[in-house]
Amino acid sequence: MKLLNVLFLFSLFFFITKSSSLESVSFIFSGDTVLDDEVGDEIAKGNDPFIAFNTYFSNADIRITNLECVIATLGDPVDKFYTFRAHPRVIPILKRHFDAVALANNHSGDYGPIAFTQMLDLLSKADLKQVGGGHNLTQAHKPLIFTRRGIRVAVLSYNEFHPRSFEAGYDHAGVAWSEDEQVVADIQDARRHHLADVVIPIMHWGWENELKANPRQKQLSRLMIDAGADAVIGGHPHVTQEVDIYLGKPIIYSVGNFVMKEVDNDNQKKGWVVKLDLDRSGVLQLGSKGVKINAKGIPSIDNLFSGPCWARGQEKALNCF
Repeated sequence: MKLLNVLFLFSLFFFITKSSSLESVSFIFSGDTVLDDEVGDEIAKGNDPFIAFNTYFSNADIRITNLECVIATLGDPVDKFYTFRAHPRVIPILKRHFDAVALANNHSGDYGPIAFTQMLDLLSKADLKQVGGGHNLTQAHKPLIFTRRGIRVAVLSYNEFHPRSFEAGYDHAGVAWSEDEQVVADIQDARRHHLADVVIPIMHWGWENELKANPRQKQLSRLMIDAGADAVIGGHPHVTQEVDIYLGKPIIYSVGNFVMKEVDNDNQKKGWVVKLDLDRSGVLQLGSKGVKINAKGIPSIDNLFSGPCWARGQEKALNCF
């Protein structure tokens, strides 16, 4: 009888362990999202610019977009060519579709520190998570942790496109800047101290309108994976770029635009929403949806624009519809 009990407990433990190892979570990321101008007007009218992707988003466990504007009523525009500021009324729409927004980019500081600080407070009050920004340097570099079905996913967000004046300091608000040594330390800290199973850095990098990643993107992405990242997702060029597989882990250099009225060529009017299926060992598979952006800057699903797909064990990513 004791032997049967032992065998039963062993079988139960094996079943639970095996079942647990089969658990996975889905992670969705969409690219540069600007919610002022005509898109902001549509939201003010009660319209939803993300509605075409509602089903795709709602079926995912973790959903993040790059918020390529500040959300505020305060501040004055800084001296740069494009400045984007959205009204706080856009936050409920964002929260309907996303679990968090990435703030480390070259437009979060467009209306100065007072507007950026107001945005942080508004997001916190609405309980909409953010990554890559903070009231100080430590907060800006802190990983955002999601726990889904027992899997801990750490997300980091970095900018490395001017102006660097938007960077957080020891005693003032701003975004995380991607100094190599600090990025490596952050990734390692996410595993050691935050006990993350999966670590995903989101990067704002590269040159606008370049269809291929530059040497800096390739160098930094490999450094991050060597440090322990499981995937790297990038944006900022406003166009899609190639996908590499390094040490069995995907690098999506640029997903292109998502909600963006200020476009000046056809490549900027399309992009990808990427989906990663994750287990405790990293990325199981990568999929995507094509994005088509209309004259108002509002996206729809483009089934004719191929995006990356990949599964663990494959040496290269493919283009899939």
